[in-house]
Parts: sequence; C-alpha cells; structure tokens
Amino acid sequence: MKTKFGSAVLLTAIVAVAAAAFAPAAEAQTMRLSLDHYMDMESVSDPRISPDGSRIVYTRGWVDKLNDRRESSLWMMNADGSRPRNLLEGGGARWSPDGTRILFTAAGEPSGSQIFVRWMDDEGATSQVTRLENGPSSPRWSPDGNWIAFTSRVDDSADFEGVDLPSRPDGATWTVGPKIVERAGYKRDRQGYVDTGWTHVFVVPATGGTARQLTDGDWNHGGIAWSPDGTEIYFTSYREPDWDRPSNWQESEIYAVSVTSGEIRRLTNRRGGDSGPTPSPDGRLIAYTAGDEHRDTYRNSRIYVMNRDGSGSRLISGDYDRQSGGFQWAPDGSGLYFNVNREGYRQLHFVSVDGGVTQLTEGAHLFSLSSFAEDGTAVGTISTDHEPGDIYRFSLSSPGDAARLTEVNADILHGVTLGEVEEVWYESTDGFQVQGWIVKPPDFDPNREYPLILAIHGGPHAMYNGGFNFAFQEHASNDYVVLYTNPRGSTGYGTEFANAINHDYPGADFPDLMGGVDEMLRRGYVDGDNLFVYGCSGGGILTSYIVGNTDRFRAASANCPIVNWMSAMGTSDAISYLRTFEKPFWEDEEEWMDRSSIFYVENVTTPTMLMTGEMDLRTPMGQTEEFYQALHYEGVPTVMVRFQNEWHGTSSRPSNFLRTQLYLRKWFEQWGTHRPAVTTEDGEGDGS
Repeated sequence: MKTKFGSAVLLTAIVAVAAAAFAPAAEAQTMRLSLDHYMDMESVSDPRISPDGSRIVYTRGWVDKLNDRRESSLWMMNADGSRPRNLLEGGGARWSPDGTRILFTAAGEPSGSQIFVRWMDDEGATSQVTRLENGPSSPRWSPDGNWIAFTSRVDDSADFEGVDLPSRPDGATWTVGPKIVERAGYKRDRQGYVDTGWTHVFVVPATGGTARQLTDGDWNHGGIAWSPDGTEIYFTSYREPDWDRPSNWQESEIYAVSVTSGEIRRLTNRRGGDSGPTPSPDGRLIAYTAGDEHRDTYRNSRIYVMNRDGSGSRLISGDYDRQSGGFQWAPDGSGLYFNVNREGYRQLHFVSVDGGVTQLTEGAHLFSLSSFAEDGTAVGTISTDHEPGDIYRFSLSSPGDAARLTEVNADILHGVTLGEVEEVWYESTDGFQVQGWIVKPPDFDPNREYPLILAIHGGPHAMYNGGFNFAFQEHASNDYVVLYTNPRGSTGYGTEFANAINHDYPGADFPDLMGGVDEMLRRGYVDGDNLFVYGCSGGGILTSYIVGNTDRFRAASANCPIVNWMSAMGTSDAISYLRTFEKPFWEDEEEWMDRSSIFYVENVTTPTMLMTGEMDLRTPMGQTEEFYQALHYEGVPTVMVRFQNEWHGTSSRPSNFLRTQLYLRKWFEQWGTHRPAVTTEDGEGDGS
C-alpha cells in the first residue's frame, strides 16, 4: 500500500507539472514605481577627470532615512568606469593642475565647512587647509597649484547698531538686543539673514596656513577665476556707493585683483550686468556674459570676449538667444564649450572666438559637460525620460559618442515599469508654439478615461524638461495622466518667448496652460470631469490665478504662492521683483491688483489646498494665510498644510517630498470621482 500510494502521488505530480507546462502563462503583475523607491534612489553629479585622463572623482548622493536628509560623499573610479569606490566624506572636488591632489570641502575645525586637500597617491594623506569662522565658497586652484582662492563672508555689524542701556542688576537676565537692519536685501531664502557681513576674495597656501583677504569694502564679490599666470584673480561685483539702489539692481562689473598687492582694477564699465569672467588658456582674452540695462521681465545675456586689460570688448555669440553659462575654454583657445537648456532638453554648445555658436549634441536628453582632460577626454552626465542620470565619458571631438560609466539606480528600478513619456507641441494664442510632456500610467489603455494632473513649474523664468521626473512618474503609477508644459515666460525658447509675460504675469501664460488641457481632452483618454492642477512658487502663483479665472478643475493645490503682490513685496526676499511692475503700488495700484490672485478670490469655486514651508522667505507664509482666510470667507473648501523644517518649496526633506505627493493625491481624490487613494502617509489603504 505504501508503494502504491507513493506511486499515485508521484503520478499526480507529473500530471500537474505537464498540465502547467501546456497551460496559458498567467499574466505577470506590473511592478510600478512607489514612494518606497524614492528613499532608495541615488544620484551622481559633478564628475571631474584628472588632467592625465586616468581617473574620475565624482559626488554620489543618497537619502539618509534615519536623519531625514540627503547626504553625499566623494567617489572615485578609473576613466573606463572600473573600480568605483568611496573616497571620502565631502564634496566639490577639484584636481590640482598637475593631478597629484584634489581639493574639496567638508566639515572641519573649528566648525562648519572647510577646505581640505588630499594627495592622490597610495598614501592618500589629507590636510585641512582652512580654519574659517564662515565657510568657504568656490575654491579654485592657482595655476601652479601652490595657492587656493575662495570667497567667504567677513562679519560686519550695522552702523546704527548698539545703544548704552542703564546698568542691569547683578545676575539679571535681560532680553537680547534687537536685530538692526539697514540694507534693502537683508534676508535670503534657505540662508536667513545675509546682511551680517560681506563676501570677499581670499587666498590660502595649498599646504595650509592663514587665509589672506584680497578685497575690501562694503560690497559682495563672487564669480572668481585665476589668470593663467597666477598673478591676478578676476571676480564680479559692483563696487559703487549706491550699489543697492533700485536703479542699480541689474548692475555688475568685472574686476581684477592683484594677488601680491591687493590692487583692484575695473575691467568693464557699462550699464547692465557683466559677469562670469573666464580667461583663455594663454591669458590674452577674458570671456564673459553681458546684458544691457532694460525694463523687461527677462532677457538672455550674450557672450563677449575682451582683452586682459578690459579693452577690445566684442560680441562673439552673434544673434544666439538662449541662456548661456558654465564656460570652459577649448585647450587651443579657439572658443568655449558650454551647456544650454533649450527646447526642453540640455545640449553641449561651442562658441568660437571668431564669432558664432554651434550646437554639438542633439537628442531627447539632458547632456551636461563637467570637465575634460588634457587630451580632450571629457566627462559629464546624461539623463533621459526613463534614466535618472549617470556619468558618461566622451571625446570633445565627438561628444555624441558617449560611453556610460555608472548605473547607480539600475538595482532600484530593475523590474519597475515606468510610464511612457510623450513630448507634445501645441499652438496657443498669439501664434506661440508651446512644448510639454505627458506621462501616462503603466499599462496605459487608450480606451480608458484617466484623471489628469496639470503640473506648473516655478520661476516663472524656468524650464520643465524631458528628463526623468520621479514625482510625475509616481503620480502616473497611481493611474493619473500628468501634463507638464513650458508656457510663455519659460526659458529655453528665446528672449521673446520668456519676456512675453512682461507686466502680465500671471495672465499671459494662462491661455498656454489651458491650451495644454484642451489638447489632452482632444486625445480622448482624459476624463474631463476629473481635471486637477497644482504648482509651487511660480506654479503656485499661477494655480491661485487659475482658480480665480476658471472653474474647469475639480480641485487645485496652490503651493508656496504669492497671491498679493503688494504685501509680498514688503515681506519677500525677492525685493528686486519690484522692478517688473511699471510703477510702485503706492503710485499706481492698478497693475498690482490685476496681477494679484487675492482680488479674484470671489470668483473661486474650486476646492483649493495650500501647502507652504513654515520658513519660506521667497513666498512667505503670510501669502498662503491671506488666500486661505479669503477662501474660508467665501465658503470655498480649503485646507492649509504648513510644512515643518522647510524654506521655499515643500520637498527639501525626503519625508516632506513623500508628504507632498501623498497630500496632493489625498486632496484630489477627496474631491474627484475617480478611484480612491492607494496609500496614505502611514502606508495604509485609504478608501475614503
């Protein structure tokens, strides 16, 4: 019986296996992107190749889940991508001219960020070079590798500060003295007060020692670059007594300071901004960007070169009309390489000293040159719609033939099905062509109607791009179609397009956004009864304007908005935005009211959430509070989400990024008629 029973079991098993082999395969369940993936995502940036082209130092970033912050450290690999290994804690690595050392910044003594130098031999000795009270910025090797230049704040106090109080009793504890403010621009988002000193240029021996201050006076200095012979340092400033008057807010000039004597000479002298001095390899020429004084909201700067003494300035970019920066001279001095954000992507360009700009790469990617070796071997990063970004090696002579060196997120995204990203162009009013992108849910069904999220970028002078966007992909993984566009005011399409919102923002860009929604509805797979909109900063400004001018959206979230330009200009750190109005509001309030969403609040019927960081200095919390209370007064459904430990924006802390995603969908799903939320902040199903 035992033998027969065993045979019966074996026969049954064989039959079952055979049946399974010939049965139709079960449908594999699609693995979608989730917020859990976000916490494991990594980044690579700022690759720097050694002068001999043999090694690459780069920054690798990740999320510190325990301390709720993003961290990074320096890594190194061979030029072919082999032997990637952690090098040390720190960032901003730069090779010495002879390739024997790197400088970098890291936490040091007595506190805060300091400059360090590490020898790149087998011993790997590391020395702390500075011991500053205020951390360094933009450290740069001298051409001979003996010095390091940098900028740092020198503490100062207000002229009006200090009064003599009567003597206080022994042991008394009195309130600390007030903060005295004298400057127009005295605070800055993510920094707080910035009027406690002036930023100056310093040099310090590369072997360590006492830093020597080269510039003086009550001005800020930045954008430093060594002359190739090491005798001077070029910088940008505006060293005039009335530098902070509104008439001079656009002004900057280029100067040179002698490293030995500290003598300063001015190289440019014109109305408008001159910045970014970049000397040629032989030191004869200095390239820089410049723009004429104007009253427009936006203009692209142009590229110039001048002789070392400031003479002979001439335009070399011709009629090229895109944002330009990050210049690096070709080794032979024939021109400069630079990266450009244009038409929704990033490409490498070259400007010749003889005049004219040439685009060197093309494709649906974000291509960024970081550095190159003496033989023209270059490194940079490339990102696409489904690739978050990795390091590539290529030759300056053929940048289109790039070899991938890293795949830092291949493990996290393995098996994950991302939403299809489709580029779209459509015509808006006044003959403008508007570019955007659509992210569709995984397993997209064109016969189904999906809820639509319209996402609006900030700025307003900024540009969405066709690169990887975790936030939009994660919304799509929850069965939303996401539309994001570059309406008028966006950069990357020339000065005329960006300046088309001049004295009409928000407003001129409103039809561009609505045109994108109309384009989606024509496609047939968007549910017209479930349209949602959100944006932060400039996107929050536009969202609050949209709900006051149309009721087509089921729900909205105006994040970090300005709703009242009059009160905002007295409390925001963006004081220079005053000049984008024809007149101050105390002279003529009509334009200010026309552009302020608070004056359209009686028209709002759309349930509107507001999300802002408690520490926001760019679009202060008071702006959110004004709109929130006005919506309540009008009986419009609203909720105010006040993010903790956040300046401008709602996502600098990893956990706050997760909350931003979840609260957006929770609000949309509360007021929409589509399926309920999949997850909540606590990770539980929410069927409400």
